Amino acid sequence: MAIRLVLADDHPITLDGLESLFRREPDFQVLACCRNGEEALQAVREHRPDVLFLDIRMPRQDGLAVLRAMKNEGLPTRVVLLTAGLNEEHVLEAVRLGAAGMVLKEMAPQVLIECARKVHAGERWLEAGSLARALEGLLRREAGAREVAETLTPREIEIVRMVAASLRTHEIADKLCISEGTVKNHLHHIYEKLQVGGRLELTRYAKDRALV
Repeated sequence: MAIRLVLADDHPITLDGLESLFRREPDFQVLACCRNGEEALQAVREHRPDVLFLDIRMPRQDGLAVLRAMKNEGLPTRVVLLTAGLNEEHVLEAVRLGAAGMVLKEMAPQVLIECARKVHAGERWLEAGSLARALEGLLRREAGAREVAETLTPREIEIVRMVAASLRTHEIADKLCISEGTVKNHLHHIYEKLQVGGRLELTRYAKDRALV
Protein backbone atom coordinates (compact mmCIF):
# COMPACT_ATOMS: atom_id res chain seq x y z
CA MET A 1 0.00 0.00 0.00
CA ALA A 2 1.36 3.45 -0.95
CA ILE A 3 2.74 5.83 1.66
CA ARG A 4 0.39 8.82 1.59
CA LEU A 5 2.08 12.24 1.75
CA VAL A 6 1.25 15.91 2.15
CA LEU A 7 4.03 18.33 1.19
CA ALA A 8 4.29 21.89 2.49
CA ASP A 9 6.85 24.55 1.54
CA ASP A 10 6.38 28.21 0.65
CA HIS A 11 9.09 28.13 -2.03
CA PRO A 12 7.46 26.95 -5.31
CA ILE A 13 10.67 25.49 -6.72
CA THR A 14 11.31 23.43 -3.57
CA LEU A 15 7.69 22.29 -3.42
CA ASP A 16 7.64 21.30 -7.11
CA GLY A 17 10.93 19.43 -6.63
CA LEU A 18 9.56 17.48 -3.68
CA GLU A 19 6.40 16.60 -5.56
CA SER A 20 8.34 15.38 -8.60
CA LEU A 21 10.71 13.40 -6.41
CA PHE A 22 7.99 11.45 -4.61
CA ARG A 23 5.73 10.99 -7.62
CA ARG A 24 8.56 9.13 -9.35
CA GLU A 25 8.58 6.54 -6.56
CA PRO A 26 5.89 3.84 -6.92
CA ASP A 27 5.40 3.40 -3.17
CA PHE A 28 4.39 7.05 -2.54
CA GLN A 29 1.16 8.93 -3.17
CA VAL A 30 1.18 12.75 -2.97
CA LEU A 31 -2.21 13.90 -1.71
CA ALA A 32 -1.65 17.66 -1.50
CA CYS A 33 0.98 20.37 -1.93
CA CYS A 34 0.67 23.41 0.34
CA ARG A 35 2.39 26.81 0.43
CA ASN A 36 1.62 27.97 3.96
CA GLY A 37 0.99 26.57 7.42
CA GLU A 38 -2.78 27.00 7.37
CA GLU A 39 -3.07 25.06 4.09
CA ALA A 40 -0.85 22.32 5.48
CA LEU A 41 -2.92 21.95 8.64
CA GLN A 42 -6.15 21.87 6.67
CA ALA A 43 -4.73 19.24 4.28
CA VAL A 44 -3.73 17.03 7.21
CA ARG A 45 -7.19 17.35 8.73
CA GLU A 46 -8.83 16.51 5.41
CA HIS A 47 -6.58 13.76 4.02
CA ARG A 48 -5.06 12.22 7.19
CA PRO A 49 -1.79 11.40 5.38
CA ASP A 50 0.79 8.98 6.73
CA VAL A 51 3.59 11.56 6.57
CA LEU A 52 3.69 15.36 6.32
CA PHE A 53 6.85 17.03 4.97
CA LEU A 54 6.69 20.50 6.49
CA ASP A 55 8.91 23.54 5.97
CA ILE A 56 9.83 24.97 9.38
CA ARG A 57 9.60 28.58 8.13
CA MET A 58 6.34 29.40 6.38
CA PRO A 59 3.76 32.20 6.34
CA ARG A 60 0.43 31.84 8.13
CA GLN A 61 1.74 29.45 10.82
CA ASP A 62 5.29 28.15 10.71
CA GLY A 63 6.19 24.49 10.95
CA LEU A 64 6.41 24.41 14.74
CA ALA A 65 3.01 26.11 15.05
CA VAL A 66 1.48 23.49 12.75
CA LEU A 67 3.11 20.73 14.80
CA ARG A 68 1.69 22.30 17.98
CA ALA A 69 -1.81 22.42 16.50
CA MET A 70 -1.59 18.83 15.30
CA LYS A 71 -0.51 17.68 18.75
CA ASN A 72 -3.37 19.58 20.39
CA GLU A 73 -5.87 18.03 17.97
CA GLY A 74 -4.44 14.53 18.29
CA LEU A 75 -3.78 14.18 14.55
CA PRO A 76 -1.80 10.96 13.98
CA THR A 77 0.16 12.02 10.87
CA ARG A 78 3.92 11.71 11.36
CA VAL A 79 5.80 14.91 10.59
CA VAL A 80 9.19 15.54 9.01
CA LEU A 81 10.36 19.14 9.32
CA LEU A 82 12.34 20.64 6.45
CA THR A 83 14.86 23.33 7.31
CA ALA A 84 17.71 25.25 5.71
CA GLY A 85 19.70 24.94 8.94
CA LEU A 86 19.33 23.19 12.28
CA ASN A 87 19.63 24.95 15.61
CA GLU A 88 19.26 23.75 19.19
CA GLU A 89 15.99 25.53 19.90
CA HIS A 90 14.24 24.20 16.80
CA VAL A 91 15.45 20.65 17.38
CA LEU A 92 14.34 20.65 21.02
CA GLU A 93 10.96 22.20 20.30
CA ALA A 94 10.38 19.77 17.42
CA VAL A 95 11.21 16.78 19.64
CA ARG A 96 8.90 18.08 22.40
CA LEU A 97 6.07 18.47 19.89
CA GLY A 98 6.49 14.96 18.55
CA ALA A 99 8.24 15.49 15.22
CA ALA A 100 9.33 12.18 13.75
CA GLY A 101 12.07 13.71 11.64
CA MET A 102 14.04 16.82 10.82
CA VAL A 103 16.12 17.09 7.65
CA LEU A 104 18.12 19.75 5.86
CA LYS A 105 16.76 20.86 2.51
CA GLU A 106 20.23 20.43 1.01
CA MET A 107 20.14 16.67 1.59
CA ALA A 108 20.31 14.41 -1.46
CA PRO A 109 16.92 13.34 -2.88
CA GLN A 110 17.56 9.71 -1.96
CA VAL A 111 18.00 10.74 1.68
CA LEU A 112 14.54 12.35 1.70
CA ILE A 113 13.02 9.19 0.27
CA GLU A 114 14.78 7.00 2.82
CA CYS A 115 13.67 9.39 5.58
CA ALA A 116 10.02 9.16 4.46
CA ARG A 117 10.10 5.36 4.44
CA LYS A 118 11.72 5.09 7.86
CA VAL A 119 9.39 7.64 9.44
CA HIS A 120 6.39 5.83 7.96
CA ALA A 121 7.75 2.62 9.49
CA GLY A 122 7.69 4.23 12.94
CA GLU A 123 11.33 5.30 13.21
CA ARG A 124 12.78 8.72 13.92
CA TRP A 125 15.05 10.63 11.58
CA LEU A 126 17.04 13.30 13.39
CA GLU A 127 20.58 14.29 12.49
CA ALA A 128 22.55 12.81 15.38
CA GLY A 129 25.08 15.60 15.87
CA SER A 130 22.48 18.35 16.04
CA LEU A 131 20.29 16.37 18.41
CA ALA A 132 23.22 15.63 20.73
CA ARG A 133 24.19 19.32 20.84
CA ALA A 134 20.59 20.33 21.46
CA LEU A 135 20.13 17.87 24.32
CA GLU A 136 23.44 18.94 25.85
CA GLY A 137 22.26 22.54 25.73
CA LEU A 138 18.93 21.60 27.29
CA LEU A 139 20.60 19.79 30.19
CA ARG A 140 22.94 22.73 30.75
CA ARG A 141 20.06 25.20 30.85
CA GLU A 142 17.95 22.99 33.13
CA ALA A 143 20.87 22.73 35.56
CA GLY A 144 21.20 26.51 35.43
CA ALA A 145 17.48 26.96 36.08
CA ARG A 146 17.69 24.71 39.17
CA GLU A 147 20.67 26.73 40.40
CA VAL A 148 18.71 29.98 40.04
CA ALA A 149 15.62 28.56 41.78
CA GLU A 150 17.77 27.48 44.74
CA THR A 151 19.45 30.90 45.00
CA LEU A 152 16.79 33.51 44.24
CA THR A 153 13.22 34.06 45.36
CA PRO A 154 10.40 33.98 42.75
CA ARG A 155 10.16 37.79 42.90
CA GLU A 156 13.90 38.13 42.37
CA ILE A 157 13.77 35.78 39.38
CA GLU A 158 10.96 37.91 37.96
CA ILE A 159 13.11 41.04 38.32
CA VAL A 160 16.11 39.30 36.73
CA ARG A 161 13.97 38.46 33.69
CA MET A 162 12.83 42.07 33.41
CA VAL A 163 16.38 43.38 33.67
CA ALA A 164 17.48 40.93 30.98
CA ALA A 165 14.60 42.21 28.83
CA SER A 166 16.16 45.71 29.11
CA LEU A 167 13.46 47.20 31.36
CA ARG A 168 14.63 50.16 33.44
CA THR A 169 14.13 50.44 37.18
CA HIS A 170 11.04 52.65 36.94
CA GLU A 171 9.48 50.32 34.33
CA ILE A 172 10.04 47.30 36.59
CA ALA A 173 8.51 49.23 39.50
CA ASP A 174 5.44 50.12 37.42
CA LYS A 175 4.92 46.55 36.23
CA LEU A 176 5.26 45.06 39.72
CA CYS A 177 3.37 47.90 41.45
CA ILE A 178 6.24 48.54 43.86
CA SER A 179 8.51 51.53 44.44
CA GLU A 180 11.76 52.14 42.60
CA GLY A 181 13.53 51.92 45.97
CA THR A 182 12.16 48.42 46.48
CA VAL A 183 13.37 47.40 43.03
CA LYS A 184 16.83 48.76 43.85
CA ASN A 185 16.88 46.80 47.11
CA HIS A 186 15.94 43.62 45.24
CA LEU A 187 18.69 44.27 42.69
CA HIS A 188 21.24 44.82 45.45
CA HIS A 189 20.35 41.44 46.99
CA ILE A 190 20.38 39.75 43.57
CA TYR A 191 23.84 41.12 42.75
CA GLU A 192 25.14 39.88 46.09
CA LYS A 193 23.61 36.42 45.81
CA LEU A 194 24.79 35.84 42.24
CA GLN A 195 28.08 37.71 42.68
CA VAL A 196 27.55 39.81 39.56
CA GLY A 197 28.70 43.38 39.13
CA GLY A 198 25.69 45.00 37.50
CA ARG A 199 22.97 44.83 34.87
CA LEU A 200 25.23 43.70 32.03
CA GLU A 201 26.61 40.75 33.98
CA LEU A 202 23.14 39.93 35.29
CA THR A 203 21.72 39.89 31.75
CA ARG A 204 24.51 37.57 30.61
CA TYR A 205 23.86 35.32 33.61
CA ALA A 206 20.12 35.17 32.78
CA LYS A 207 20.71 34.35 29.12
CA ASP A 208 23.22 31.63 29.96
CA ARG A 209 20.56 29.95 32.09
CA ALA A 210 17.70 30.45 29.61
CA LEU A 211 15.73 32.76 31.91
CA VAL A 212 14.93 34.91 28.87
